[in-house]
Amino acid sequence: MPTNRQIVLAELPQGRLGPEHFRQTEAAVPSPEDGQVLVKTRYVSLDAANRAWMQGATYRSALQAGDVMAGGSLAEVVESGAAHLKPGDLVFADTGWQDYAALNAKRLAAIPKMEPLTHLLSVYGVAGLTAYFGLLECGKPKAGETVVVSAAAGSVGSIVGQIAKIKGCRTVGVAGGEAKCALLKTELGFDEAVDYKGGNLRQALRAACPGGIDVYFDNTGGDILEACLFGMNVHGRIACCGAVSQYDGAAPAHGPRGIPGLIVTKRLHLTGFIVSDFDDQRSQALADLQAWVASGELKVREDVIEGLENLPAALIGLLAGENIGKRMVKV
Repeated sequence: MPTNRQIVLAELPQGRLGPEHFRQTEAAVPSPEDGQVLVKTRYVSLDAANRAWMQGATYRSALQAGDVMAGGSLAEVVESGAAHLKPGDLVFADTGWQDYAALNAKRLAAIPKMEPLTHLLSVYGVAGLTAYFGLLECGKPKAGETVVVSAAAGSVGSIVGQIAKIKGCRTVGVAGGEAKCALLKTELGFDEAVDYKGGNLRQALRAACPGGIDVYFDNTGGDILEACLFGMNVHGRIACCGAVSQYDGAAPAHGPRGIPGLIVTKRLHLTGFIVSDFDDQRSQALADLQAWVASGELKVREDVIEGLENLPAALIGLLAGENIGKRMVKV
């Protein structure tokens, strides 16, 4: 009889997230109740938002000590009493970090199988859709404009920059370290890359964006957001996707400076969003993403780690910037 391995949040971190904040346990495989399906986790998605959920309520309830660690995954239906789902179907589900979960069937829909399956979590999953909608619906780039994206070698940022290029924009990525910056230009087609660890960030951005910044896609908040604000053109647009620089560790000594005056004088538009805001446009987004991947215009980078037991280390590493592209764990 199989058991259900689970990774539990042992305690809420007060500073940086570490292995001591998790523990692995085992439980019985749940029996689905009326209206539920039993799913088996195949791949767990890792995102900076996993850390934000430990800080308090966001677009989902806050995590508490003792909870199975929350997380979305690509899962396979094992048992189903629902007409629209059958054993073997794949679903994207909020399973948490465990082998099995019993979930409300009404909230699940079968998704087409494809190879590689990992693309269902990266370019055709939340990462790709977040990049697509955040840039095109919130940033509203026009051909010839300059687009800057932070965490540009990450799961969302690497796709944002490439879509901006497809739309005829000049694209500048901000990333940590020479190796990531080189990859952005040589493999992913960015026009310029700025190493935020390399010194005076505001000066480096001015050099990379001599005509100013028209669209900034913000994955980091903090000092990078501040530096980009000072480089924005009049009527510039900022798509506010995340603030990974502020999720892990002590609270920053100050927030981005100059925001009120800059927003007013430059008439900037800052738009926060989550991907579900655009569910009614999902089919078109997926069609576009699939066409760009098929044509080779959009290259997909993925970082797949094996083993449920490695989930804590994989998340800690993601927060430290270890990954290039979408990080996930094969259970």
